[in-house]
Order: sequence, then C-alpha cells, then structure tokens
Amino acid sequence: MTQQSSDAFDRAHFPFRHLGPRPVGADSGEAPSGEVATMLAELGYGSLDALIDAAVPDSIRTDRPLDLPAARTESEVLADLRAIAAKNVVKTQMIGLGYYGTITPPVVRRNVLESPAWYTAYTPYQPEISQGRLEALLNFQTVVLDLTGLEVANASLLDEATAVAEAVALMWRAAKGGAGVVALDAELFPQTIAVTRARTESVGLPVVVVDLSEGLTAGLAAAGVADQQLIGVVLQQSGASGVVRDLRPLVAEVKEQGGLVTVAADLLALTLLVSPGELGADVAVGSAQRFGVPLFYGGPHAAFMAVRKGLERSLPGRLVGVSVDADGDQAYRLALQTREQHIRREKATSNICTAQALLAIVASMYAVYHGPAGLKEIAERVHSRAVALADGLRSAGVEVRHDVFFDTVSAVVPGRAAALVAAAADAGINVYNPDADHVQIACDETTTPEHVLTLVEVFADGRDVTFVGGGSVLPQELLRSTGYLTHPVFHRHRSETAMLRYLRSLSDKDLALDRTMIPLGSCTMKLNATAEMEAISWPEFADMHPFVPAEQALGYAELIEGLQEQLTEITGYAGVSVQPNAGSQGEFAGLLAIRDYHRSRGEHGRDVCLIPASAHGTNAASAALAGMRVVVVATSGAGEVDLGDLRAKLEQHGSQVAAIMITYPSTHGVYEEHVREVCDLVHEAGGQVYIDGANLNALVGLARPGEFGGDVSHLNLHKTFCIPHGGGGPGVGPVAVAEHLVPFLPGNPLTGEGASPVSAAPFGSAGILPISYAYVALMGPDGLEAATKTAVLAANYLASRLTDHFPVLYTGEAGLVAHECILDLRGITAQTGVTAEDVAKRLMDYGFHAPTLSFPVAGTLMVEPTESEDLAELDRFVAAMVAIKAEIDEVANGTWAIEDSPLRGAPHTAASVVSDAWSKPYSREVAAYPLATLRTGKYWPPVRRIDGARGDRNLVCSCPPIESYS
Repeated sequence: MTQQSSDAFDRAHFPFRHLGPRPVGADSGEAPSGEVATMLAELGYGSLDALIDAAVPDSIRTDRPLDLPAARTESEVLADLRAIAAKNVVKTQMIGLGYYGTITPPVVRRNVLESPAWYTAYTPYQPEISQGRLEALLNFQTVVLDLTGLEVANASLLDEATAVAEAVALMWRAAKGGAGVVALDAELFPQTIAVTRARTESVGLPVVVVDLSEGLTAGLAAAGVADQQLIGVVLQQSGASGVVRDLRPLVAEVKEQGGLVTVAADLLALTLLVSPGELGADVAVGSAQRFGVPLFYGGPHAAFMAVRKGLERSLPGRLVGVSVDADGDQAYRLALQTREQHIRREKATSNICTAQALLAIVASMYAVYHGPAGLKEIAERVHSRAVALADGLRSAGVEVRHDVFFDTVSAVVPGRAAALVAAAADAGINVYNPDADHVQIACDETTTPEHVLTLVEVFADGRDVTFVGGGSVLPQELLRSTGYLTHPVFHRHRSETAMLRYLRSLSDKDLALDRTMIPLGSCTMKLNATAEMEAISWPEFADMHPFVPAEQALGYAELIEGLQEQLTEITGYAGVSVQPNAGSQGEFAGLLAIRDYHRSRGEHGRDVCLIPASAHGTNAASAALAGMRVVVVATSGAGEVDLGDLRAKLEQHGSQVAAIMITYPSTHGVYEEHVREVCDLVHEAGGQVYIDGANLNALVGLARPGEFGGDVSHLNLHKTFCIPHGGGGPGVGPVAVAEHLVPFLPGNPLTGEGASPVSAAPFGSAGILPISYAYVALMGPDGLEAATKTAVLAANYLASRLTDHFPVLYTGEAGLVAHECILDLRGITAQTGVTAEDVAKRLMDYGFHAPTLSFPVAGTLMVEPTESEDLAELDRFVAAMVAIKAEIDEVANGTWAIEDSPLRGAPHTAASVVSDAWSKPYSREVAAYPLATLRTGKYWPPVRRIDGARGDRNLVCSCPPIESYS
C-alpha cells in the first residue's frame, strides 16, 4: 500500500474512524500538514512507508498483499452480519449439559455487557483506578463463596471443563508428589471429561472415569484402580444425566482413603441444595453462565473455583482481596500476585492469565439484581417445571430414569431417542440424546408451562395425557439449611433506579478506554468500535446452545469459517482453530499440536521447549502444562534472542528439542533482524517454531509468521482484532498452524472427533467472534495494513518525544521501535529513589492509566499507544510524562524528599486534597492539578495508594463489613 492510499480513506470507510492520527486533508479545519505528517517530521521521515521500511526488516516482509475483500461501511457490514445471523435457527434450548437459557436483566445488559465503561477496561493491575470492577468481582467471589460454602474463591476461570482440569491439578499439588490416581465421576459432563483427560494426560497426571452409582470402592474396583493411591475425586452434584445424589457417603469414602474432593456444582441449584462445603468438599467448581450470561454458542462464560482454607495458595486465576490505602480506608486489589506467570513462569500455578472478568461481573450483578430471595424463587420455578415435565412423561407412559433431580429429566426411550429429539426440534425445542435409549431435557429460567406441555405431547405421540405436576422431588436431607448472600449489596438494589445508580457509581471509580488512552505495552488497548460490538447481543448469536445440530447453526458456521479463512490469510498459515478461549489456551493448544506431531513421527523424546528470557510468562507456564521441560535462552543487550546461546542450547539438547517459543516483534518492542536465522536453527535441529502472536498488530499486512519461519502461532483476538479486554476477559486465542500441524488442531469435546480439545465448547467463546469478523470486514486489506503502520508510527513518535526524559531501552538497527517502547527508569531510581511504580501511580493524578509496569524488564514502563489514539491524546500523554520528569528533577534537586514528594504521595483523592490536615511540602494544586488542562474533566482516583502486602497477609476475598477494616 502506498502512502497516498493510506491517506485517502474517506468518511464512508471505517479506517477513517479507527485510525487516530489524522492524515493530510482529513478535515478541512485541520492544519495543512496533518497529524501524520507532524509525527513523521518529528521522526525525520518524509512518508509513512519510509518509516516502515526503516523499522521493519526486509527479511520478514511479505511479498504479497492481503487477499481480503475491500473495506465495507458500517451499515454494509452490519447488514452482512444480519444476513449471517438469519441463517441460525433459534429454538428453545433445553439441551443442558452445563448451558442453560437465562434472562439477562436489561439494566445489566445495557449498562455492563454493552457499556464501554465496563468492556473497555483493562485487568485491574493498577487497583487504585480499578475499584469499581474490583468491587464487582468481589461481589462475584462472595456469591461463589456463599453458595458453595467454602472460604476462598477466585474472580473467574475460563469455563467449567477447564476449571475441573485446574481442580485436578490443584489436588495433585496438594498431594505433594507420589504416585496415585484422580477419579472422575462418570456423571461429569462429557465435555468436561474430554478436556480434563486432555490436559492431565499432557503432564502425566493419571485420571480414570469411574461409575460411582454403587459407591467409591466398587467404582474404583470396576475401573481397575482399587489398588492405587487415591489423590482425589471429582463429583458432579447435579449429574450429567440429571441425577441429584446425596454425596456425603462418597465424600466420606474419599476422605477415609486420604483423598481430596472436588464438587462440580450449579450455582442456581445451590440456592436449594446443600452446599459443597457442607458436604465436605475441599474444592468446588462450576459455571456462572445461568446467572444472566447468554448462551453465546458456548461462550464466553465465567467459571469459578472455591477452596477450603489451606488451599488458597494453590488457587489458579485472579483473586480479589481487601486491603487498605495510605489513609487507612478500605480498598480492593488483586491478591497473592506472586502466583503471576511472569514471576513464576514454568512454576506458575496455571497458565491462565486473564479469565472471564466481564462475564463474572454480569453474573455478580444478576445476583445483586435478584438478591437471595429472587434467586431462590427462580431455582424453585426451574425445579417445579422439571417436576411437571417428569410427571407428564410418566403419565404418557414414559419411564423417567431418576426420581431425584434438580432441572434435568432423563427419559428412558429404548431405540427411540433420535426420533424423539427430531420431533422435539420440529416442535421448536432442542433436547439431548446421550445415546439411542435416553433423552435428556433441561429446564431453566426461560422454561414455560407451554414448553413442558409441548414436550409431553411429543413423547405421548398422540395419546391423551392428563397431569398436574409441579412441586419438589428433592428430599429434605439434600435441601440447604444455611443462608447466603447476606451482605447488604445483595439487598439494597431492588428498584431499577437503585440498580442503575449502583452500576454507574462503580464505573465512575474506574479508568477505562472510554475516558483515556491506556498505553499498556503488549496489551494493545485500542478502539473497540460500537459497530463491531452490536451483533453480539442479537438473539441469533446470543441464544444458541453450543451443541445444537449443525443445520441450526449455519450462520455461525459461515461466520467462523470466514473468520478462520481471514486469519489464515493474514498469518500465512494453513489452518486455524478458534476453540481456545484465551491467549494462554491458544499457547497450550499450539504446544499440544507440536507435541502430538512429534509423537506421530515416533519422536516421543522431544520434550524441551526453548523460551527466551524476555518471553511472556504464560509461554513457560503453557509449555510446562503441555508436558515440556523449559530451557531458557538468553537475550542480547539489543533485546534479541542471543544466537550464540541458542546454538549452545540446541547443541546441548539436540534431539530432545520440541520447539522454541518466540514473540515477534519481541517482548522488548523491537523487530528482531535475525528471526529467520532463529527459525532455521531450530528447524535444523528438528524442532518446531512457535511464534507468539501477542504482538501480531505490528505485523498485519507487512509480514506473515507462517512465511518467515513459524510452524504455529496463537493470536489474541482481544488485542489485534478488537475484542475488548473487559476488565480481565473475555479473550479469544485462536491457534494457527502450518499444513503439517493441521491434523493436530483441537477436536470436538462432545463427540470426541479430532485431536485434544482445550475448551468445553467446540468453538470456544464463539459469541464474541462477530466482533473480529466485523473488524476485518470494516478495515479491509488497506485498512489493516494502515493500522499496523500507524501503530508503529505512534510508538516511535512517543519514543522520540520521551527519550530525552526517560531513555528508551531497546531499539532496532535504525534506532526505531516496533509498536511499543520500553522507558528505562532504573537510572532515575538509582539517582533519586523514584521508582517506576511511583510514576505509574502519579500518572493517575494526570488522568492516565499507567503503562505496563516492570515487564519485561524490572524498573521500566512499557508503552504502547496503538493506532487508535490521535495526536492530541499522544501529546497529552507526553505532557504528563514530561511534567512527572520535572517532579522527579525536584526530588533530585532536593526540593522534596522522595517520601514527601507528590510522586510517592500519589494518587491523590479529592478527600485527601480538601482535608484540613494537609501537611505536604507541595501544594494541593500540585497534587490535584499539576497541569492546567486537568481543571476540565478531572478524574479523581477513589482511593490512595493501596497496601498490597497487608492484603496478602490478611486475605479477605468476599464482601466484608466496612467496620471490619476500620
């Protein structure tokens, strides 16, 4: 694409809106030079193409343009998506298997799920400006803890199947080594069993599926493992077949054998059933999907995990805790952060980075909206519908398999299952046949008496049926006797006015992309356009069960196949799977493909994964979970892979090398000149090359990983392809592979077809794929390439403007960076004591979210402006950083001691500034309005700097009474 064409997007085309810097002549009122020209002049380049030619090595440049349809207008793309959506046949979904119809309260849908204040927020690593979403996630944890009856819960996991797999790994860690086996209840959902088997097999953790209907001892004996040490058992409280059992005898048997117990539970059912904690469980897992989160054809949905005291240090995922700020006021933060992957790498608890924060927040607000009484009323109605259905089936002469159930009725219909499922579908209702002799029907919040009657008539096959139904079949000993959701937050917001104001009050506490640039290196917080977001709430996409017959999901098939083809073209690979529902899971899927490929060739000994010291921490964690041994390769002073050390490691490990994982451009923010040589060396040793796609937004249209040496990459649709971060999820991490790895892409977890599945649903978080589909269609090939070039321009502009104040740590041979740059504060810290964290907190007073703090190099800030920020916003950030450097100089000059400086005092709340007790050596104006421009639209952080260590020492992860922290 030429410079002329990149400047020629007219207002009818979406790239004109997506790209921040205005090109020449974009608006008549702008200066003749245009913003792009101004930025290029700062860098000394006459054109954008000249800058790109200097920054991007010739050795990786593609020789063919993107073969994609031309950009279309927003109206055209939305019309196209309407036509695609119309090909999905939406029926009443009563398939169950962990996915249920639910009603998202409109006030929650519009003001959380569809609100940029919530969906454009970043993971709350900077807690002072994340108090709203942290409180919402603490509500989620409280819901989970109260209903499961355990003591510590996390802030969501990816889906129920992977949560069970994480629980199995947790039980093995708690067992602290030794041989043994984990038993999986045969009543677990089939997709859960498939995913758990795949994940545990990769690291050699033995699991066995056990029929527990005759008790633990008999089940273990029948499975042939009665003589093995029992590490633990995973039980499904409301079984896949619908059965609800008294689990106490099973739990007691497990405890007698020294094992741990995980219970997979249904949050709605737990409003009626005795909690896992009361049953004696050590761990509880499950999905919060039916708490107001649409079906979304399988995701995104927030899973959960709760554990008893003593296991919290092994808990995977994010954990919100309660601490205090510098004034002693209660404040929330992410706790136990030593578990983070970039610190512990291959020794991390799991490879999960972000999870499903936005969906956990929706689920928490569903609980806030309904309160405990409302939730119980919904559960009783669901159960009553199921009882009515069972009574109706019996009256029609159909045997019902279980006498005790919550929401799922299993009908015994020898040889007739397929015909009855088809007849029900013809009547507008999807049900499930696990085999030829049974049909399962799951009732949910949306089930009506008419649905029940329709299904009874289908099974009656014309016979007259008279039944009343309703009531409960749950025996007294299985009913819950303990309270839940007693905290005032679940009782205060009954009116919509109160609920609306509560949601607004929380979002007002946070800094999200709707307020300010979020210049986070490696995280790509760019525009998530409204047009891209519109389709996800359409019923044709939102109300689809992941296991509907293929002929009912032709729209989704077209969308998914189309997006996969687009990603294949963009990356230069041969095949793509969208099943991984996070970047970390895409890494895992790619490594499993590599492992399975080597095994298919008889090379079982290839288990070494080479990982540069600068790599994302999830790389090492994913490699460990895939059963590989991590060997670290040094990085050079220029930020590249050290070729000498790479050669040495290849010579040392030789035929054991399975793969190398590299990020390109590197995590240090540069285009490595020698990446092809790295790939060639690994290939010569018989290994595969995994190119982490976290920074693909610096390659699209310019280079293809599949062309310059990659065998496999995962892509972050929540970065490069505009799915928003949602405060810590959802994400999608498709895995793209070369031709020889296509047979090893993730398979179907329900049917067992294909290779190892990594997610519960065949297409992962399919419900948000319309966002990326729309982005690619709106941008077209020229727009996608322009986005990459503009991102590189913006990063280099900031690097140039700031390097005299904060040295840029790594640059390429031309003195340029890629799409992000690392500002080195280590010299400043050594001279003045001012840390990178001090700068990050002070930026909050200037109305900015901090860049990435101390990653990949401690004591630095990694800045990524993205292509979506215009020159005014870039200059506003520069002004803030320059002003902060002047404050650092005041510390260096002795004007302020570091402990008494606005840098260490930051962030400053409104309450602290107006306090009568002001005793700082700097003025209130310096604290609150260090730049005159802040007097308009000032953002006030809701709390001051938070005591992280105290929060870890005094871990509280559910809603505490305020007086507890006085």
